[in-house]
Amino acid sequence: MLNINTTNFTNPSSFILLGFPGLETGAHVWISIPLCAMYVIAIFGNFTILLIVRKEQNLHAPMYYFLCMLAITDLVLSTSILPKMLSIFWFNSREIDFSACLAQLYFIYCFTAMESGILVALAFDRYVAICDPLRHSTILTNPVVAKISLAVVLRGVLLLLPYPFLARRWPYCRTNVIAHTFCDHLAVVKLACADISLSSYYGLVALLLVNVPDVSFITLSYIQILRAIFSLPTKEARIKTFGTCSSHLCVILAFYIPCLFSSLTYRFGHNVPLHFHIITVNMYLLVPPMLNPIIYGVRTKQIRERLIQLFSQKGT
Repeated sequence: MLNINTTNFTNPSSFILLGFPGLETGAHVWISIPLCAMYVIAIFGNFTILLIVRKEQNLHAPMYYFLCMLAITDLVLSTSILPKMLSIFWFNSREIDFSACLAQLYFIYCFTAMESGILVALAFDRYVAICDPLRHSTILTNPVVAKISLAVVLRGVLLLLPYPFLARRWPYCRTNVIAHTFCDHLAVVKLACADISLSSYYGLVALLLVNVPDVSFITLSYIQILRAIFSLPTKEARIKTFGTCSSHLCVILAFYIPCLFSSLTYRFGHNVPLHFHIITVNMYLLVPPMLNPIIYGVRTKQIRERLIQLFSQKGT
């Protein structure tokens, strides 16, 4: 039996994750089927992207380096969430150690911030490739790509580092039951019997510091890209050039729209049902790692051709 503690304690040894509150165990089993399929696709797809880029010398270019970073980020992000979630649904293993909960919390938000930064790096790559193609190789050299990658990683690591430390400092004297499928930041700190304004405000500041500059930079990049595309002399040239951005645009929409919607509904949508919010959060965290390799695999010519070649070799 699970020990769901509702008495006073300041340092809980563990938390209890409820999964989707209000749903029966049978419903959890059915929900776990598409979630497991999403995880398998994410693992297989992102490892395939990494393998293809590693083997193909002609793919050793800035766009594909950033794409590899995106694949690694998606692998870590989905693995931080889904194995524990599936253990809840399949084995009723709801208990998670206090330190493990804080580690999961940190990894989820850290790598989500990294993913946003990688999308900015990909937007910069597309901007240079379309607006200044003759200087693409001189602007995005390997050292520059390495510096951009390091900046993306350090921003995610350092900006989100206060999350677990702030969460650890609060006394938890109400309950150790988290009405969620994973250790969400606000879902954890709201269990504290103290003024959590510092955690709440820092969470909002971190969200703004990541999303506002990133969305602004991507928007400005694509304004310039669209100007360059519409200045091309023929319709065929415009369509072909825009096609090189279509994968990136699809990934951006799949990531930012659910992310912003989920963040706003959690903070300001007090009348939104809890299960709806939890579903939205899970979709924005779990759908992009599954979709990203599919989008780039289908819409990027070099990767698509290599995939067809691999499967045709296996079929012979």
